[in-house]
Amino acid sequence: MRLGWLLLALLPLLGEAAEAPLQLALRNNQNNQGAELVQLDRSRVLSRGALPADLQTPLGSLWKLFVYAYLADNRLAEVGYTCQGQARDEVYCCEPGQRIERDQALVQSCGLYFEPQRLGVGAADWASYWQARHAPAWLRDLERLQPESRVAVAELLTALAQLPAQEQARRVLLDVLLNGPEGTALGALGGRLRVKTWSWLAEHDAEARQGGFAGWLVDGTPLWVGGSGTGRSILNHYAEALGTALPTSWPREPGSCVEVGLFARYPLRAVRRADSAEGVAEGVLRGRYEVTFVNGNRLAIDSAGELFLTRADGAPHLVARLEREEYVARVLDREAAARPVEAAKALAVTIRSYLLQNAERRGDCLATADSSASQRVAPRPASAEARRIVAWTTDLVLAGSPVGYHLEQPGPARLAWRDAVAQAGTGLRYDAILARAFPRASLSRWDKPMAACQALPAAEDWLRARQREWRGRLDGEPGYGEPRQFTVCQLASGRPHVDRERRRIFVRGLFSLQDRLDLTHEYLHLAFEAHPNGQDEGYVESLARHLLLE
Repeated sequence: MRLGWLLLALLPLLGEAAEAPLQLALRNNQNNQGAELVQLDRSRVLSRGALPADLQTPLGSLWKLFVYAYLADNRLAEVGYTCQGQARDEVYCCEPGQRIERDQALVQSCGLYFEPQRLGVGAADWASYWQARHAPAWLRDLERLQPESRVAVAELLTALAQLPAQEQARRVLLDVLLNGPEGTALGALGGRLRVKTWSWLAEHDAEARQGGFAGWLVDGTPLWVGGSGTGRSILNHYAEALGTALPTSWPREPGSCVEVGLFARYPLRAVRRADSAEGVAEGVLRGRYEVTFVNGNRLAIDSAGELFLTRADGAPHLVARLEREEYVARVLDREAAARPVEAAKALAVTIRSYLLQNAERRGDCLATADSSASQRVAPRPASAEARRIVAWTTDLVLAGSPVGYHLEQPGPARLAWRDAVAQAGTGLRYDAILARAFPRASLSRWDKPMAACQALPAAEDWLRARQREWRGRLDGEPGYGEPRQFTVCQLASGRPHVDRERRRIFVRGLFSLQDRLDLTHEYLHLAFEAHPNGQDEGYVESLARHLLLE
């Protein structure tokens, strides 16, 4: 009898042990030779080795990425898809009557958009295009570009490494993480990963699914991931382990230039080489220099051609022309530090967001001043630690709220570095730190900042008024903790829900009794988040009805 109970107790562990490890294939982007296969479970890397030449994968949804590249590289006109409400697969595209276009269709995996026949893509033109780019046989044959087609992972990585319109695809595919539920993958992976998810039928079980994703790191390193489950579930469930396994590389496209007027509030007297007493002529600076200020202070600076000396009204002025991400790293060095890591990530996103919101456009560059009234910039190359933090958050900005930051003083829509450091010390990730400083802002991408939370201030005011009324009743409920900070957001689609980490309640509005009941229900989920009652739908719904109706 005891043996029977022991076997029953071991069954869950045996089932977990039987789960095949996730496979991650990375091509060496430095010398374009060879590839590595990493196997991992949900918590750690299990093994590393050379990628077997015979390892294959179904294409799944990845065929859409190649059609996207063909359309973008040939600059073919946009042919949007309008949902009619008749095709089952429109669930991946849009609501009936709405229209979806190329970039969004790639992120949402809308296969109906990318059907070659609808787009007028012919087999002969397709074959000629890919043959000229030395693509593998399966990619040259339009008929073989099907989700069930099996291809060698090594060939897939080669095709990704050489894919046309790669820069555009990488930029757009950041939205796959940005649109993920509750930011699970985004919090663990940052802006490093630019991938298209894929899913297909499992090989030995018609009821199960296999899936993963493929694409690039921000430096262009091609990668593929495959395992049990759908692509989206794998991205979420393995995010923490992938975050550890994946390298943090400097982006291939570190952003357009930022032109900085250095020492805006401290006039210069002279600039000379560090090894000479003679002044320096106008133009590009290369090497080590010493700057003398009008107030008598002196400062050593370094330049690798990014600093320029100009003269106006007889006085010297220094201008830096920096890549955007290098600019963010130098500000991080100057304003704070690269540790603690999660606080530094939060500040890097804030610095980048402030630049986007406040810099002026000057030709192909953004223009800003090096000043305590805006952002202070280190007059030397960024530290390796700061660059690593910035590379981890590449292209991430906040949308939906103005942003600011200060060393010590918090305020509305302002990140206090002191508070961020303290919050990081309690284990909060960068995205949770940002959510507390900017409750109405959403993480978004630099070239298309869009807020995921359209705030409903009337609903927030209604709920705060109810908080006071309900306090006497709720204080006696086990596990109740009145939330001091929350934001009510407009629900775009789906059912009302709460994002606990960002303290956001998503509802349709405040117009009907059902709307107010939904708002009360989701508020209670937030208020009881640290207690089992918060997971009991029956308890929460009963209490919501009691508060609102009785």
